[in-house]
Parts: sequence; structure tokens; C-alpha cells
Amino acid sequence: MSEIRMPTQKRSIEKRNRIIEKGFELMCEQGYFNTTMPDISKYADVSVGIIYQYFNDKKDIFMEGVKQYSNHIMYPMISLLESEKIEIKNLENLLKNIIKKFIENHNISKKAHEELLAMSHLDDDVAKIFKDSEYEMTEKIVVLLENNNIYLQNPREKVHILWNIVDNFCHEVVYHKHSKINYDIMQDEVIGIIMNILKGNE
Repeated sequence: MSEIRMPTQKRSIEKRNRIIEKGFELMCEQGYFNTTMPDISKYADVSVGIIYQYFNDKKDIFMEGVKQYSNHIMYPMISLLESEKIEIKNLENLLKNIIKKFIENHNISKKAHEELLAMSHLDDDVAKIFKDSEYEMTEKIVVLLENNNIYLQNPREKVHILWNIVDNFCHEVVYHKHSKINYDIMQDEVIGIIMNILKGNE
């Protein structure tokens, strides 16, 4: 097996990124275990030999795709939080915008999210990426709140709980869609819970 290399020239970097993008897309579309390296080669329009210059196997490609997907889904929320001063009085509208953005991202990447959820239960490496991303997100939100003079008792635990409430609500809207649930009312309830917890620290 030839030595795996990290490209330094622009064209090679673009080729490696294309393999990640197309390979990950294909594995999410037809399933990780149903996808072979020749499948990825054809879909990315590169030879199998080229793929093996940059990756040991399809798991390497999948893991790089997971990292990019995690960043795409998670970090736009941070940009929203960083875009304006966080105060209790404007937090309700900010939460609505975060939920809206989160739902939009999940709708765009439904296939990827479903495959990743399945793989996170089957592969410890995939699960670790999401755990690390969640922890990093929690830390960033705690710092942002404190920089805006919002101090919580047990901040990491509370932020993690609140983030999971938002995440679960978005999953409910995108994936479950119970016909007898009014999601406008549920969103108001979610935001109310978050506001009560934050206001309890004033």
C-alpha cells in the first residue's frame, strides 16, 4: 500500500476535497455499508488509485465527511450567537432564529443526518466526533453568554441540557412530524423553558 499523503498544491487539495464531498454524499445516499471504493471512484470521477493516494479506505473518507458535516450543522449557530449582543430581552428572537436555522440545515442534509445517526450507534469513531462537537459547542456558548454578562450556575450542564432541548425539537419537526402536535406551540414551550432557566440566574 502506498503512503498516504496530504496534498499541498491547490489542484490536489481540490481533488482530495472532491473525493470527501462526493464520497460522503454517496455513502449517505445509498448507505455506508452499501458503498464501495469503486463506487466512490466513479461518483467522484477519479481513479481508485488516486483515492488511495489520499485515503486508506472508505472509512477515512467518511470520517472526513463527518467532520465537515458536523461543522456545517453546528457552527452556523455560533455565528448567529456572535452576530449580536446577547441579552435576556433579545434572547427570545435570537432563539427563534437559531431554531429556524437549525431546522433549515437538517432539512438540507436529511439523508446525511439519518446515516450519521445510524453510524454513531455502530462506530465509536463517528460517535466521538459528535460528542467532541457537542462539547465544543457547549463551551463556546458558555463563553459567549459570560462575555455578555449572563452567568449560569452549573453553566456547562445547563447549556448542554438547553442545547439538547433545541436539538430534540428540531428533530421532532424535521423527522417525526406528528400530525396531532402543534409545532408552533411546542416551539413557544421550548423557548419558554430556556428563558425560565436563564432568567432564574438573573
